[in-house]
Amino acid sequence: MTRVAAIDCGTNSVRLLIADINADTLTDVERRMEIVRLGQGVDETGRLAPEALERTFTAMRGYAKLIDQHGASAVRVVATSATRDAANRQEFVDGVREIFGVEPEVVTGAEEAELSFAGATRDLVRLSPETGLPTPDGTRPPYLVVDIGGGSTEFVIGSTHVEAALSVDIGCVRLTERHLRGVGAPLPAEVVEAVVADIDDALDRVSGEIPVERALTLVGLAGSVTTVAGIALELPEYDPDKIHHSRIPANRAYSVSGRLLEMTHDERAAIPVMHPGRVDVIGAGALILARILERYGFTEVVVSEHDILDGIAWSVSEIS
Repeated sequence: MTRVAAIDCGTNSVRLLIADINADTLTDVERRMEIVRLGQGVDETGRLAPEALERTFTAMRGYAKLIDQHGASAVRVVATSATRDAANRQEFVDGVREIFGVEPEVVTGAEEAELSFAGATRDLVRLSPETGLPTPDGTRPPYLVVDIGGGSTEFVIGSTHVEAALSVDIGCVRLTERHLRGVGAPLPAEVVEAVVADIDDALDRVSGEIPVERALTLVGLAGSVTTVAGIALELPEYDPDKIHHSRIPANRAYSVSGRLLEMTHDERAAIPVMHPGRVDVIGAGALILARILERYGFTEVVVSEHDILDGIAWSVSEIS
């Protein structure tokens, strides 16, 4: 048994997983998430804002205390889209090193995709992909794993390993800051059309570089997808056990996306499963999911609570 700590620092949130790993089993010890909006303004300025850095470091200092308390033997810190794009990312690197005593890894989009795929598919019980038979939980490989983040979205296709992957610069924070900031509800049609155009341009690139048509199962990851799932399931509160491996029909995802784009900030905030830090960006995230389903012809999305964070934890255990 190895106890490891994984930190995923994205555009919108910073998350911690402390887990015990033994052979093919990962058991949570602590799983935490803080909305820090590290990517605040990065799309416009190309720099990490001082206040965003301080919010992130404050959350990380709390995580460092938990890691010490639980005695994790190894730590890996991974940073993704916002930090890749920032001219002053060395400030982030120096701050993380001071807090955790390890060098953060600003991973490429391809590396991010690999970690997301590993986290999402490791606990899908599979038969040999050569058989072409349905898996015991009803899913069928190859999988298209889609990780909708704050600054970017990763697309990965594979059965037992990554066969092709691509990261594109569409994310719930990036599109909100680019198109939706300060726009009242319901959103004007021309604003929604501008967001859809950005998404579709990215999806055109994905179609040109990844054999999406080969995928038999769409697996959706991260907060935008899990929030849409919680709304579609009409949960009275956020329940990760009910959301994990839920299957959301495409028409329900379209309906949820449309409703979110028509709601005011206060109406979205009143949704029982809504995290306060997602209220202003969930419309863009839900629209990304809806466009993926429609453009690629999937009839449903299988939702995973396990994602890049779990992939980071598995990678730490394999190194240690």
